[in-house]
Amino acid sequence: MFRSSGFRFLLIGGINTAIDFGLLFLLTWAGLPVWAANMISTGVALTFSFFANRSFAFRSTQRGALQAVKFLGVTLFGLWALQPLVILGAEALLHGLLPAPIVLGIGKIAATVVSMLWNYFLYRHFVFPDGQKGADRES
Repeated sequence: MFRSSGFRFLLIGGINTAIDFGLLFLLTWAGLPVWAANMISTGVALTFSFFANRSFAFRSTQRGALQAVKFLGVTLFGLWALQPLVILGAEALLHGLLPAPIVLGIGKIAATVVSMLWNYFLYRHFVFPDGQKGADRES
């Protein structure tokens, strides 16, 4: 069932998103300011994502801070550089053709797809390369 690293990566992404959203709403419901709740929820989700991708999606056996630094750099570049560029590109292409909220939604969906592809490729070949041979074997 969990044959490919791509499927496992998507599964972890879904769980990661649920953790992020769930904690964000739970913490804000409990009275925490949104900025603080978001920092906690994204921090927990990012930590989960690193360990789950390393051990389950890509089956890396390496240990060490260098792998975590690479993961953080790849992930944050996707979030803070690629996503804004794709969103701005969508806004430039679609400006005036559709209402602004729809353009933003299209841009965010496109940006998410781009950053997912970016993350998968670089996690597999740069962050967790030692797990590449075993990553697509049957579980």
